[in-house]
Amino acid sequence: MKIEERNALLDVLKGMQKPHRFEHTLGVEREAVELGKIFIPDKLEKLSLAGLLHDITKDFSTEKQIELCNEYGIELDKYIAPKLLHAKTGCEFARRYFGNKIVDDEIYSAIYYHTTGKAQMSLFEAIVYLADYIEENRTFADCVELRKYFYDNIGKAHSYEDKLEVLCNTLILSFDMTIRNLLDEGKVVDFYTMSARNYLIINEKNLKWRK
Repeated sequence: MKIEERNALLDVLKGMQKPHRFEHTLGVEREAVELGKIFIPDKLEKLSLAGLLHDITKDFSTEKQIELCNEYGIELDKYIAPKLLHAKTGCEFARRYFGNKIVDDEIYSAIYYHTTGKAQMSLFEAIVYLADYIEENRTFADCVELRKYFYDNIGKAHSYEDKLEVLCNTLILSFDMTIRNLLDEGKVVDFYTMSARNYLIINEKNLKWRK
């Protein structure tokens, strides 16, 4: 991405996001790139873009989110949490705003699943999901714990396979945290989150990541 293109994108985001959201967005971009250097160094520019775009509609009202879902033909489960809507609207909004050449299928999917994960996530999707969870501006206890867990263990991993195992275990821990919190609050656990956790548990020892 050229500097002028990046600056133009940042101007768009600044106009759509509250200051704390914009800082989070920049944090996710940085974290996604750092994780990309470990796992998929050939996709750093795309990870940067996905990080910048992942929360593009996050500050829209629930009413606006539902309006966009209706406009885009997005079917909504009646149990979906309002805070998850921005992932569904964000990928479509970003694609319509910036075009298919910028928001290709890989970036589109990473935005769509960045809040819930899914079974059989690609490495690209997993990195954007984790970057959103552990970027440096996150101060929630679970985020701090997960960030520490990942970096403490990735520093001990020597082979690429060992690093993938650390990533897998970190993702499982993140889903456990999310599910536990939802249960404690008496809320519905999203189908994709449960599926993501179960898939990793079942396939942990012979996981073949899709780049």
